[in-house]
Amino acid sequence: MFEGDPVDELPVGVRESMTHSWLFTGPAGSGRSIAATAFAAALQCQSDVVGCGECRACTTVMSGSHGDVRHIVPDGLTISVKQIREIVSMAARRPTTGRWQIVVVEDADRLTEQGANALLKAVEEPPDRTIFLLCAPSVSPDDIAITLRSRCRHVALTAPTSSEIARVLMERDGIDAEPARWAASVSGGHVGRAKRLATDPIARAQRDQALSLARAATRDSTAYSAADKLVKTAAEAAAAISDEIDAAETEELMTALGAGGTGKGTARPPRGTAGAVKELEKQQKSRRTRVMRDVLDRALVDLAALFRDALAVSLGARVTLMHPDKEHDVVAPMADYATPDKLLRCIEAVLECREVLEMNVKPKFAVGAMVVKLGDQLATRR
Repeated sequence: MFEGDPVDELPVGVRESMTHSWLFTGPAGSGRSIAATAFAAALQCQSDVVGCGECRACTTVMSGSHGDVRHIVPDGLTISVKQIREIVSMAARRPTTGRWQIVVVEDADRLTEQGANALLKAVEEPPDRTIFLLCAPSVSPDDIAITLRSRCRHVALTAPTSSEIARVLMERDGIDAEPARWAASVSGGHVGRAKRLATDPIARAQRDQALSLARAATRDSTAYSAADKLVKTAAEAAAAISDEIDAAETEELMTALGAGGTGKGTARPPRGTAGAVKELEKQQKSRRTRVMRDVLDRALVDLAALFRDALAVSLGARVTLMHPDKEHDVVAPMADYATPDKLLRCIEAVLECREVLEMNVKPKFAVGAMVVKLGDQLATRR
């Protein structure tokens, strides 16, 4: 270490455990990216109390405007090798205002193979003042490459309890106690989803629609229409989320290219800029697909949890239900209707659908195939 190294300015406990690469893992809703950002703020903190949350360094890191903290967030289906190389190149520079150059890779499980290899090279031989903070669901090879995992210090996070989520909704967001507790109990440990369920009637309707697929699958007359409706609703939700973002990005790019002015020749973007517009459209299309899959995946997680609840009730397991509000009108009747082995196969069918969606199978076909398998298990009573 050279004189004035920022490690020397850290408390002894932190200094002894300091490394240049960290891996934050935890299920959806555990706050792994928030934890990584808070850690970045503590590393850049200018106060005598590390991580004070009030100095300029802390506030700018948490707001995403610190010049020496860079976030890699996948807009589309994956994090490309191009994104990684650009960020790694910038991170190799010396810090401008902070102690470190910090790279936060959110959703590192979406790294392409080439992107993971490019990041590995940087993690293996990091510049003296560069730190990489990776975020992934788990340390499974399916989520993070073994080579990357082995070079990171691991920080494991757990999902908050429903009572903790309810408290956050009431104290931070001002949501009434009853809807806050209900939303917390059915959110699967995800604070953001709990807030949406408590405040957004569309989110509640989407959840109900996903759960209704279990009953619809028992009849051929309703199974396929319910599957098509689920996919269509996910596509509409993705479009609503993406349209606003796309419009702002397109306007910003066109303005940067000189379109929309009042002078001669400024009504259209200059020649030779069509490639930039086309590249933006490609990125937006990829992001829209990703958002659609995320919305659909959330619905499938809800559906799998419903079958899990029925399986737990069928076996007499004393566990907290994922959908406690459906215990009497859906879960208990389903547990009485289907045998445990059939319910287990239903869970497997839903999980298989999630997997094939990640393999770029069209949602209509993937969900349709899942409904057939559910119908095979639920068509007849025990």
